[in-house]
Amino acid sequence: MAESEGTELELEITNVAHGGVFVARHEGRVVFVADTLPGERVLARVVDDRHDRYWRADTVRVLQPSPDRRPHVWAEAEVTRDPDERPGGAEFGHIAPVRQRELKRQVLEENLRRMADVDTEVPVAALPGPEDGTGWRSRVRLHVDADGRIGPYAARSHRVIEVADLPLAAPPLQEAAPLGQRRPGGRSVDLVLPSDGAARVVADGDAGGQTILERVGERSFRLDLLGFWQVHVAAAATLSDAVRRAVDDQLFDPSAANLDLYGGVGLLAAAVGDRFGAGTRITSVESDERATAHAQENLADWVGASAVTARVDRYLGRLEREASRAQRSRLQRSTVVLDPPRSGAGKDVVRALGALRPAQIVYVACDPVALARDVGSLRRLGYELRGVAGFDLFPSTHHVEAVASLTRA
Repeated sequence: MAESEGTELELEITNVAHGGVFVARHEGRVVFVADTLPGERVLARVVDDRHDRYWRADTVRVLQPSPDRRPHVWAEAEVTRDPDERPGGAEFGHIAPVRQRELKRQVLEENLRRMADVDTEVPVAALPGPEDGTGWRSRVRLHVDADGRIGPYAARSHRVIEVADLPLAAPPLQEAAPLGQRRPGGRSVDLVLPSDGAARVVADGDAGGQTILERVGERSFRLDLLGFWQVHVAAAATLSDAVRRAVDDQLFDPSAANLDLYGGVGLLAAAVGDRFGAGTRITSVESDERATAHAQENLADWVGASAVTARVDRYLGRLEREASRAQRSRLQRSTVVLDPPRSGAGKDVVRALGALRPAQIVYVACDPVALARDVGSLRRLGYELRGVAGFDLFPSTHHVEAVASLTRA
């Protein structure tokens, strides 16, 4: 009922849920609570009671802390601050890093069990960088409010919060951030740190057509200054290596119609090409025309590589409708790598993959629920999950990356 909103409750936190919140119960109702962790007893304020089955609440005081609680890495997000004034984006910043990764492992495993009927261990590996989970972001977007104040949004809000620092940002971005300044009439400020180590500051999304080079191992990838790139400074190398290891070389056919779906500027297509040689045939499919143009340049080393601009669901739909018998044979021998957005591949893409029947699928996911949903659908279409590895690409947040490999049963 509406009168419950604003009520403060004493709650025992029992579990973690997807989305950076934790589970408690009050008079039989589930309460999802922010800024806590399992094993704690907290005083929490109800902020959303619109749903019959659950409420949402914010921790306002910790009555019995977990031994895994630490001072928050972002002072403005500390639990002693009013919940409405805490910046978003570091919702696990109060949790010891080892426990963060354990919670992420738990979320991955529970969703695979519940949605895909798979009971498997999913270790979550740390990436190179500070052990406290700070200093890893190579991209940061700040917002500007009507008064010209610059800062991140408050948690679960579009209200700008002024902060003194950005602890998750890489040090050059922390130095370049215009915190405490005013930009009347502005909308946003993007901070970008390419591999050359020189921070760029872009106001209101106007990058002026600038491009940058990102270095991964011995390779360079050109992309637009504000184009998509993995945010953690070590993520591109980590995922490239993970995809190479996830591909079963006994099933890989360099002459097949191999695909890199949601291919961006060609990072993962290049990872496959580097493992299997210059003659590897692989097509990168990406809906962003500028990214595709860069992918064509970035994949030039592989004579069989190409990049096309298309929505993935429509591209696969055309293959399904129009492929000749010979093309279908090459598709059935193929390896498909896909790195969809947070919402996942979805039913149309998964259904088309099931119809085209590639030999193996390597699925890179940044959302445990979307991954589990799509893995469950692929299993019903005749694929088996061979393995999943987790990576802590987003320390001090609830987000986690996973790389899953599937083969035809």
